[in-house]
Amino acid sequence: MRYQFEGGTLDAVRRELRHGERLVAVEPQVFDLLEFLIKHRDRVVSRDDLIAGVWAGRIVSESTLATRINAARHAIGDDGTAQRLVKTIVRKGFRFVGDVREEDGTSQAPPAHAGRLAQRITFCRASDGVNIAMATVGEGPVLIKTANWLNHLEHDWESPIWSPFLQRLAARFHLIRYDGRGNGLSDRDVADISQAGFERDLEAVVESAKPERFTLLALSQGVAAAVAFAARHPERVTRLILYGAYAQGRNRRSSPADAAAAQTVLAMMQQGWGQADSAFMRAFSSLYLSDASRKYIRSFADSQRLSTSGDIAVRLRVACDAIDVMELLPKVKVPTLIIHARHDHVSPYEQGRLLAATIPGARLVTLESENHVPVPDDPAWEKLLHEIESFAAGG
Repeated sequence: MRYQFEGGTLDAVRRELRHGERLVAVEPQVFDLLEFLIKHRDRVVSRDDLIAGVWAGRIVSESTLATRINAARHAIGDDGTAQRLVKTIVRKGFRFVGDVREEDGTSQAPPAHAGRLAQRITFCRASDGVNIAMATVGEGPVLIKTANWLNHLEHDWESPIWSPFLQRLAARFHLIRYDGRGNGLSDRDVADISQAGFERDLEAVVESAKPERFTLLALSQGVAAAVAFAARHPERVTRLILYGAYAQGRNRRSSPADAAAAQTVLAMMQQGWGQADSAFMRAFSSLYLSDASRKYIRSFADSQRLSTSGDIAVRLRVACDAIDVMELLPKVKVPTLIIHARHDHVSPYEQGRLLAATIPGARLVTLESENHVPVPDDPAWEKLLHEIESFAAGG
């Protein structure tokens, strides 16, 4: 069955949500919630109805339910103030109030590829001759995502971890991202893997794409290159968004525990690189994906295996542990949003607070999560995307 409403189409068979011909990236649980509300639009749906129909009776907190309702509204262009399509009935529940036309999805469904966003992969060259792979997709304001520790443009676009995140951004922005040196489709066996090299990669991508002004989005290790670029080129960067950030790598912090952790990870990497069942992956995933399911851990292992070799990963890890951009933080003069999971085991929350306290005027948003890598099943995932989208759009 296909449901059409106010410029949108929800295809229950293909499990697709579209605005016109544009495919909207939406979390599976949010899709189920929308479908349930639309199917039962003839009545007010109570909280208990939603828990039974969407969550199969599992215990769900009020905050989780509210987050999913907000995400559903956002996906169809509604919000809690307007309530044009999803109306809150005080102390009763919710009701889908938009006009809906039902169609048999078996006879008139569009081709599987219709409206799908397709990324375009090209190459540019850093100033030291390293070939950098870059991908562009979507329309709208330019949003450049810096490379983090491990990337693979093709694998990430399809993976259950990164695909919903990236497609959600590409549905609203002209998204540009790239594989850093040593990673993915970029040159791997390179002479210089260092903070300076990471900065050259970003400079090359900006020079190749040639946007006049743009928002910079950086995650984890990619934060240092973004901070350096924003400090040196404030005329190019409209906004800076930092998630899971750290200004100092593990070996630059005044913490013996961080230094010991850096050595432990390096010692384990060669033994279990890319193997989902290895001792290394169990320990590694507990840091990066503390509260994630098996499918995400397997995808994370695939990403390691596909992105680079164990030897180069060690070099990348050493470079990340040596990062230090503390002196540049006071020089960042662009509007900055810092988002950090309170219980992040890879980049301590204190690092996020340090960045927020040192970058002039920076705003800090805290996620109640343990995951360093954002995954769609995390209740904080929708808040993360909402904050990124709102800030990048000028909110």
